Amino acid sequence: MSGRKIGVYVCHCGGNISDYVDVEKVVEELRSDPDVVVARTAMFTCSDATQQEIIEDIKEQNLDGIVVASCSPKLHTFTFRGVAKRGGLSPYQYTQVNVREQCSWTHTDDHAGATAKATRLVKAGVGRTRLTVPLEPIVVETVPKAVVIGGGVAGLRAALGLAEIGIAVFLVEREPRLGGWVAGFGEMYPHGKNGSELVGGLVQQVRQNPGITVFTNAEVTGKSGSFGNYRVDIRVDRETGETVSVEAGSIVVSTGFDVYSVAQEEFGYGLEGVVTLPEFKCLVDSNDGVLEYNGRPIKNIVYIYCVGSRQDPDVVESARRYCSRYCCTAAVHASLQVAAKPGRVHQYHLHRDVRTYGKYEKLYDESLNKGSVYLKVPDHEPPSVKRDPETGRLLVTTRDLLAEGDEVEILADMVVLVTGMVPRANEELTRALKLPVGKSGFFNEIHPKLRPVETVVDGVYICGTCQQPMNSAEAVSSGLAAVTQSASILKKGFAELDPLVAVVDTGACTWCGLCDEACPYGAPQQVHPNGKSVALIDKTACKGCGGCVPVCPTKAIDLEGYTDAQIRAMIDGMLSTPSAANVPEVAEVAGVTS
Repeated sequence: MSGRKIGVYVCHCGGNISDYVDVEKVVEELRSDPDVVVARTAMFTCSDATQQEIIEDIKEQNLDGIVVASCSPKLHTFTFRGVAKRGGLSPYQYTQVNVREQCSWTHTDDHAGATAKATRLVKAGVGRTRLTVPLEPIVVETVPKAVVIGGGVAGLRAALGLAEIGIAVFLVEREPRLGGWVAGFGEMYPHGKNGSELVGGLVQQVRQNPGITVFTNAEVTGKSGSFGNYRVDIRVDRETGETVSVEAGSIVVSTGFDVYSVAQEEFGYGLEGVVTLPEFKCLVDSNDGVLEYNGRPIKNIVYIYCVGSRQDPDVVESARRYCSRYCCTAAVHASLQVAAKPGRVHQYHLHRDVRTYGKYEKLYDESLNKGSVYLKVPDHEPPSVKRDPETGRLLVTTRDLLAEGDEVEILADMVVLVTGMVPRANEELTRALKLPVGKSGFFNEIHPKLRPVETVVDGVYICGTCQQPMNSAEAVSSGLAAVTQSASILKKGFAELDPLVAVVDTGACTWCGLCDEACPYGAPQQVHPNGKSVALIDKTACKGCGGCVPVCPTKAIDLEGYTDAQIRAMIDGMLSTPSAANVPEVAEVAGVTS
């Protein structure tokens, strides 16, 4: 396609780009392209003023394509698609080129090379835009029903939130009762409310709401259909295997977490008086008077932090290297509960670092003021816990880095292992919903800040501690975020999906099945038009990953928006040589195709 009218806008990004890339030189290079009719820089292309300028250019210059060279497409793809649409242009005739993360930030020591690379990246974007066509979004009708998987505090709040705005809910809980972990807790931080009472109130509201159907002792076993109109299979009787199917426009996953399972003899676990944090929490909540264990008053408590979190891979096979976030504050809060009870209890916190983040720092200060002693232990020398042969009490030995590394021995009546969260085993559910799992084992969102509860599976959301370690308040907040995202599509009655999906040339296709094997979303389907077996792509299931394209032996599959011709045009643009003298050769510009 020739004779296009393309606008190119290169962002200074407040110096993030222009401090290392000569943006004026990049623009000058692009002006020589016959299809580029507008080429200019802007301090911030995402600003309202620049957005309005782009809209005016589209209308006045009759632009049929725009290229914005700025930051990551993850940040502003929807911003500039909106700009294109408001200007009367198809949103899919816009290309965003990442010259911040992929260029200026990675080549701060080579301004000339960064400028040359940025020029090539923008030329690649122009090459792709030159071959774009005005695609239309895929419109799908949505069913005003939702399935919420998991009846903990996040799932309960999500179910209520959906029902309150008129969306029918099917709440599926694997255990015989609703409530999850919170149902077994007494006083909780940060709100000071009783966990069992809090959950009890939510369960009562759920049971009384006519818009919520509750399945306990049940599991989701399968999902079929397409976005907005899923058919979800629920095993309602785990003993007989009886299954029912329900229709739903969205699915909210809030399956919760498991506590790290401490191995026998790990930090003395198995010895009388060595307990995990959840076990200790139950003990504290059940004792109204003097804290006792097995009928004896407790005088000395030692807390050992980071049990099951931030593990050393050289010591622990399949180490859990992440921080569980919540457990430091949970341990500090438990120590404050102990300090509020009658009698004097000495409490020692053996930590590698304390993470009472945000406003919970006040709890840490209060704990210090109430007499808790904090000792920083070496990362690679964990405390030793054994039975003292002389007194019969627990003997904890460690080194305190805050006291010049001196060895410390503490006689304790109880040792509390501050255990972290681990992902719950959900293999069947993960397969059924095709949920993405991160390297830590928790379910993965698209973007932790911009799209924190959305997954790559349209209409499937995650919330609560199945996503990452968090406290109850954060879990409820994420559950309500999932409600908002579900409502945004279900209340309208329809949703628009990106048309950047795979397409099949049925004349070239001979159905070998390789595309079906390569697709993780089950988008390719075998059909038989005129008696010939060929592939047909379910556009609502396709995510545009392109995994099916290279495996097709007859080259019958292409990807809208990233066709073979567009990719070749992008490569040609990146291999082009800027006209400025003394610029590095292509091979010298590191990561030009990254």
